[in-house]
Formats: sequence, structure tokens, C-alpha cells
Amino acid sequence: MGKAHARSLRKNPTDAERALWQRIRLRQLEGRKFRRQHPLGRYVVDFVCLDERLIVELDGGQHAGQVPSDSNRTAWLQGEGFRVLRFWNHVVLGDIEAVLEVIRGAVSSSSPPPGPSPAMGGGA
Repeated sequence: MGKAHARSLRKNPTDAERALWQRIRLRQLEGRKFRRQHPLGRYVVDFVCLDERLIVELDGGQHAGQVPSDSNRTAWLQGEGFRVLRFWNHVVLGDIEAVLEVIRGAVSSSSPPPGPSPAMGGGA
């Protein structure tokens, strides 16, 4: 699965993906940059913060029948050094604040984001 597949997925998000993306895009969550439908190896992950090595996967009802393949996928991603958070679509749509709090906790437990460089007009 490559860039073309990822592009297709970005053009046709689920309602849960759309809702979460509206809350984490443009560094809205703890200043972290997230990408959506991003290729990693042979997989396309729903959301990833590369700086934090954090992946957020949203699962619909079809995932109940594909537990073994999801487990293999998660194991491979973890083997590449990523942490993987999984949420059911109905949870994202029903209580997005709780989902955001879990994600916030995951990024807050690691190092703070880098500040702007002096060359960009920020810093000391």
C-alpha cells in the first residue's frame, strides 16, 4: 500500500476520522504535528505523530473480524518503535474529549515539542 492508496483514503475519511482530524490538525493538540492516512512500511496508518512515534488507529465494526491481522500490524509498527493507540469509531463520535485526553496523555508523557529556532524569530 503506497502513496496513491493513502491519498485515496484521505479523500474519503470516515465520520470518526473526519471528527478526530478536525481536533488534531494544525498542531492543535499539545503543539504536535499529526499526519493522516500516512504510509509506513506496507501499511497506511490513520494518524501519526512522527516526532512522538505515536500512531492513532480508528477501528470500525469491520475490525472485529480482523483481530489477527490488526495484531500483526500493531506488532510490526511497535517493532519499528511506534506506540499504537486504538479507538473504536463509535467512541470517537460519542466521546471525542475522552479520546483527545488519552492522546494528550500519550504525547505529554514524552518530551515536549521543540521550540521555534532563533533563525525563525523565536527562542532565547
